[in-house]
Amino acid sequence: MHIIGWIIFGLVVGAIARLLMPGPQPMGIILTCILGVAGSFVGGYIGSAIHGGPMDIAQPAGWIGAILGALLLLFLYGIFTKRAA
Repeated sequence: MHIIGWIIFGLVVGAIARLLMPGPQPMGIILTCILGVAGSFVGGYIGSAIHGGPMDIAQPAGWIGAILGALLLLFLYGIFTKRAA
C-alpha cells in the first residue's frame, strides 16, 4: 500500500511542478510520476539537510520541499533534453 501511496503522491507533486514551470514539458504521465517521486526524495534530502531532521510529507514543509525538488528535476530535465535535441 505504501508503494501506491508514493506513486499517487509523486503524480500529484509532478503535476504541480509541471503547472508551476513555465513553457512546454513534453513528457507523459509515467515520467511525471517518476519526476514527482524523485523530486520528493530530492526535496526531502535537501530539507532534512537544512532542517536537521527528517522531513514529513504530512507537513506543509514536506510538500513544499517535494515540489521544489520536482521543480529542480524538471528544470534539469529540460536542460538535458534541449542539449540532446
